Amino acid sequence: MQQGRFTAHRIPSPRLAPSMEPTPALEMAAPSGPALPAEPVVAPVHENPLHSEKVLDAKVRLHRKLIEEINLGAMEKLPPDEVRKEIYQLVAQYVLAERLAINGRELEEFVSEILDEMLGLGPLEPLLQDPTVSDILINGHESIYVERRGVLEPLPARFKDEQHLLRIINKIVAAVGRRVDESHPLCDARLLDGSRVNVAVRPIGVDGPLVSIRKFSKKPLNLNKLVEVDALRPQMAELLGAAVKARITTIISGRTGSGKTTMLNALSAFISEKERLITIEDAAELQLQQPHVGRMETRPPNIEGKGEIRQRELVKNALRMRPDRIILGECRGEEAFDMLQAMNTGHEGSMATIHANTPRDAISRLEQMIGMAGLPMTVASIRGQIANAIQMIVQLARQSDGKRKVTSIAEVTGLEGDIIQMQEIFKFVRTGTAPDGTIEGHFQATGVRPRFLNHLANQGIKLGGNFFDPTHPL
Repeated sequence: MQQGRFTAHRIPSPRLAPSMEPTPALEMAAPSGPALPAEPVVAPVHENPLHSEKVLDAKVRLHRKLIEEINLGAMEKLPPDEVRKEIYQLVAQYVLAERLAINGRELEEFVSEILDEMLGLGPLEPLLQDPTVSDILINGHESIYVERRGVLEPLPARFKDEQHLLRIINKIVAAVGRRVDESHPLCDARLLDGSRVNVAVRPIGVDGPLVSIRKFSKKPLNLNKLVEVDALRPQMAELLGAAVKARITTIISGRTGSGKTTMLNALSAFISEKERLITIEDAAELQLQQPHVGRMETRPPNIEGKGEIRQRELVKNALRMRPDRIILGECRGEEAFDMLQAMNTGHEGSMATIHANTPRDAISRLEQMIGMAGLPMTVASIRGQIANAIQMIVQLARQSDGKRKVTSIAEVTGLEGDIIQMQEIFKFVRTGTAPDGTIEGHFQATGVRPRFLNHLANQGIKLGGNFFDPTHPL
């Protein structure tokens, strides 16, 4: 028997057009059936053949057959162009045998989808490659939504069935050493490019698996780019950059999808390259722009319910790793106490994100999270810890038109009685809504000069005189 590069044996193939004759490199058995046409049948233009039930079913069956017949290890050693050529010939053979009504262009797309199934994440692959997509939301195997420019839209793409979607989910979570099933139906994971993935399967997902993928740009946005897209004004960006450079401890607050991680990545550019940073996250997604970064990630419990490593334990461990700053991807529990302790004991300039709607709400949430640590602390002592540790809060929001903006920059000035004192430095003032739904408004200085300006001056950082004049346009 003659051996191909991918398969252990050669199987006679059905009659093909000369340009589709299979090569010895990659061969498989073709479905039996009546005589085949010379070329694929062309579907009417108004139809969407690649989303038809017949084509979806054929794609899944072809994928399974390819997996059975092909030596994937050998295939991965070949150049991508050669792999595509070999797969194209097999798919063309299969399309003829199945009498699928697709034309030449659709055949190319079909080959791409098969390659995505074999080497990637199936229907998700083109969405992950699309730079205009920021979020991918899957509600069961028949419903896929994406967010583009802050607006959600449905897609015609879908999975063959629930098992097809579960196979893609397992491929994602297994790549980072995690698992998801009925006994552990919730899972946080990440893709190789750093995109964050959250999965909920049955019985938590009542109508089928729920998947949320938050994509991140391969080139992290800097503050200048955020100014260009009108997320903030140049004076605000300069103040934030100066504060980070001068080690002003900062909390970035906002709702889900408001751009907290993007802002944290952008601010990290102002940290000195001489500093050692330790990042702590549930799923590693930060893209800090320094050479000396140690990244740590939590770990869920194993099948016996043991081996869990929580953020609080990682924060404690980070203090033994000689960090200059600790970056907490998301502060949402008892680790808040250890984070504040770190900020109060020589790790000024550390940063964290928190889910809250206003700077004052962020302070209240920190109080609640410190209470979760179960320590015998009074409200006054908790607020004292916060007032001593946190110096600046940057509030972000995603507007109803999908645009993300810095809606407030506030300074924590201290404790008066048992109330944490704050003063707003910059704010976004909404003035109305345009006929097309665009939010109208402007950024404005409040007239308050931050108290940490003296600290900036001692660091050799000076800001312009009109920065904080409310009559001076930003």
